[in-house]
Amino acid sequence: MAQTLYFPLLLIALCSISECVQRQYHFINENKNWTEAQRYCRENYTDLATVDNMNDMIQLMKSVNDGGVQKIWIGLQKTDVYKWHWSSGDPVSFLNWTSGDPAGSNECTVMNNGQWANEACSNTRVFICYNMSRELVFVNQLKNWTDAQSYCRQNHIDLVSVRNQNENQQLEKFINDRNSSGSPVWIGLFRDTWQWSDNSTSSFRYWADNFKNNGKNAAIQLNKQGQWGDFTSGYNQLPFICHEDKLIVIQQSLSWSEALRYCRQNHVDLVSVQSVEMQYKVMNVVKLASTEAVWLGLRHSCALGIWFWVSGETVCYQNWAPGNGTSEEDCEPTVRSGAVQSGGDQTWISRPETDRLNFICRNY
Repeated sequence: MAQTLYFPLLLIALCSISECVQRQYHFINENKNWTEAQRYCRENYTDLATVDNMNDMIQLMKSVNDGGVQKIWIGLQKTDVYKWHWSSGDPVSFLNWTSGDPAGSNECTVMNNGQWANEACSNTRVFICYNMSRELVFVNQLKNWTDAQSYCRQNHIDLVSVRNQNENQQLEKFINDRNSSGSPVWIGLFRDTWQWSDNSTSSFRYWADNFKNNGKNAAIQLNKQGQWGDFTSGYNQLPFICHEDKLIVIQQSLSWSEALRYCRQNHVDLVSVQSVEMQYKVMNVVKLASTEAVWLGLRHSCALGIWFWVSGETVCYQNWAPGNGTSEEDCEPTVRSGAVQSGGDQTWISRPETDRLNFICRNY
């Protein structure tokens, strides 16, 4: 009985532990154009800085010893190709455009009667946020898309994303039950031509209000509360920020035990995923894998009937695919371990530990 009572208390204690960030930022107080800064970062670290969310921005700004510096290069560059992104960073694996859309150059998306249309981002609409447990929040305030995004990030997590047909149907019902006017509703889908230097899928943007979209590269404007502006690299010599990855995909196909040994001998450990933010970071790196799934540091205990992280952390946040991650796993003929799918929704699956997969190590 004592052990039964103790275990829930241990869960509560462990679930309150905060998680390390994916990457470390390094401020380089040397004036270079964007291309020179990119080359320097790739030679000495991983790449010019990528930013996934506001937590990353806070960590990035802490790395800056400004010394009167007003602008600093980051790793965002303009291309000639428009791409659709979810504001939350979810992969764009499902689209549900109404007939004839997306049309024109409009870059933001509304949902109406279950289908999507692109509109000018300056239009004002009501909108849908989601919170930490991915519960939907209807906000009955008229805002343009950027202001709606800021509201969701400040008060919840982000504008809603839609990952499959089932979620689209759930969202349609949610909107119909609450949106009495029947007007279109902002969702988190947008498109732009900007791409991170490290080819990250990060869709986080933090443009200043006076952003013109005329330059080719992005820099932080320290006199604008850390918001971003666009500049032309060839005419600007600026200090810059590099990043060093803390997660790495190992493109070797090993059993789970072999992967664990490899990470502990060459890095720190197999990765633990303790929040939706860390799941997004895993999703950013798992695209480099050559196997259909990638080992995590997730293990099933047959004796206790629980899943746990080998780092010693309890499984608080969960992102299991349907039918996976149950407490009653079949332990015969081998123990089960956890992996993340490298495609689709990139949810977690239970696999025999003898399967041979790529894996993710952490460097922190």
